[in-house]
Amino acid sequence: MNTPPPERKSGITIPVVLARVFPTVTIRAMVATLFAISLTGCSGLFFFPAKELSRTPTELGLEYEGIELTAADGTGLHAWWLPAVEQSRGTILFLHGNAENISTHIHNVRWLPARGYQVLLLDYRGYGRSAGKPRLPDIFLDIDAAVSWLAEAPETAGQPLFILGQSIGASLMLYAATGYLDQPGLCGLISDAAFTGYGDIGQHVAAQSWLTWPIQYPFGWALIDGYDPIAAVAQLELLPILFFHSRDDEIIPFASLDELVGQHPGASQRVETNGPHTATFNMQVNRQILLEFLANNRCTDDNNAAAHK
Repeated sequence: MNTPPPERKSGITIPVVLARVFPTVTIRAMVATLFAISLTGCSGLFFFPAKELSRTPTELGLEYEGIELTAADGTGLHAWWLPAVEQSRGTILFLHGNAENISTHIHNVRWLPARGYQVLLLDYRGYGRSAGKPRLPDIFLDIDAAVSWLAEAPETAGQPLFILGQSIGASLMLYAATGYLDQPGLCGLISDAAFTGYGDIGQHVAAQSWLTWPIQYPFGWALIDGYDPIAAVAQLELLPILFFHSRDDEIIPFASLDELVGQHPGASQRVETNGPHTATFNMQVNRQILLEFLANNRCTDDNNAAAHK
């Protein structure tokens, strides 16, 4: 939890403090920003895409295929398909974090094809070679398009499907998954460093700077309303979820882990890790935990299907 400035004496209001600490022009700028945010919902503040691909899977020694998808609103999307090296054990849809694109996030899943899992890496609208601009709720159409493609692709027939999200990708996944409860073959979710809500993370970020500390709560209140993972996860009783979060995470509060696990009424596995934000799979122990979760939740197998009905 952030440590606030020294406690104010009674009778001194926030406007008085702001007037003493900040120049008038700064206060006006903060108020104008909050007003603009309240009008737009500012979902764009959460997305920092890069258009240029810094590498291809070939440069990492991986076989791949470029996939072109179309969202329901007509937006063209780009993804990479990584086939399993040998016989496939399952399929994973990978939803990356909020910065750059799939070419910089591929390291988090590059090891999975060698372990028998085929992976679809999706670039949201505005990222990499995907058209459009990233914003909510439109970005959920991109995830829908990827799930639909996987449902129809011959390579995935009869295969268990899992969705792995990191950071904002995990947060998007938890909300989007409420629409996939009837999706054939969807066996589980892997959440790595998800936050609880957009207002919560906005307030957390604002609290990190002395300049924005006084407006952290109005800033959080002004952000987009709805689509919060903390509300969505309560609806995912039928899906087992593997939750990762690092105690060293300086981006998403570690407390989010237990809040999300506590709201999930279904089978949950809580894994506390160490290291930087979304560096989870740099560690072999975390890779093994993921592989065991995938192997134990193959809901397309006859002996496991009943547990997911």
